[in-house]
Amino acid sequence: MGERLDIHNSETPVLCRSCEARHRGMCGALKPDELIEFARHTRKERHEHGDELIGDSTAIHAYANVMRGVIKLSKVLEDGRQQLVGLQFAPDFLGRLFGRESVVTAEAASAVDLCVIPRPALEQMMASTPALEHRLMQQTLRELDEARDWMVTLGRKTAQEKVASFLYLIAMHADPAAEPVDGVSFELPLSRSDIADFLGLTIETVSRQLTKLRQAGVVRITNNRTVEVPELEALQGLCG
Repeated sequence: MGERLDIHNSETPVLCRSCEARHRGMCGALKPDELIEFARHTRKERHEHGDELIGDSTAIHAYANVMRGVIKLSKVLEDGRQQLVGLQFAPDFLGRLFGRESVVTAEAASAVDLCVIPRPALEQMMASTPALEHRLMQQTLRELDEARDWMVTLGRKTAQEKVASFLYLIAMHADPAAEPVDGVSFELPLSRSDIADFLGLTIETVSRQLTKLRQAGVVRITNNRTVEVPELEALQGLCG
């Protein structure tokens, strides 16, 4: 069940004040009165790992801001083959602006918190709030830049550089409240199979490269899922 945002009489809605992603997401462009109006239309949704959030080619009725968690985006071919095409983190925007239907499948790769707003409400606010439209355009362009960078990763980097780049990507999004400065730890949001799919490698190659990074002391891995990066600079240096 969705949880309606608590507005009360404060300048900032209660749940918005506790949202770690708000200032860096689309809500960061809103003034207090605009944020209150925005919150009147929103609801919080909690999804568990594996939940489908948006289906490929399904009609778009609402958009969402990622508050916490990781979402994987994929395309499925007619014969059932699937290709992972992207990941989303807080405070990314989920949905295709002004599109009638989704062009990807979005699935929760971990427990995910979303701030959901109906499509008509957001599009109306964008028309009356240039700062909101500008922020969403900036987020869209940032995702485009990241997609182009990832094309370089897939097309030109070695297996070690690909795996290091993937871990660095997750590390840099591990804490939605702040940019990692030194060491960081996180749970891998993808299985070895999904990582291999995302990087265009075999599962065996991914496992082998993770082992090499662990033996070199660049990362520490426990329970096959928990990754600790003592020095981000050392990991970044292996990203090519």
